[in-house]
Amino acid sequence: MALSAAPAPATPAAPAITTISLKAIAPWALFVGVLMLVVLYFVGAEQGAVALLSGENVHEWVHDGRHLLGFPCH
Repeated sequence: MALSAAPAPATPAAPAITTISLKAIAPWALFVGVLMLVVLYFVGAEQGAVALLSGENVHEWVHDGRHLLGFPCH
């Protein structure tokens, strides 16, 4: 009784990696950067010395976020 070697299982081919060009990413990176600056302004500076909106609504909405990020507000 001879031992025969079982055939090795076929290894799947590695998936092709698609590269994304800088030209395709740039508009999205700019959009996200501007969005983050707007969020940072509203959390950090709105209702302070330079306020774009009147009232205390924005301050109250982002109050806990200010404390979490270390911004003084009172």
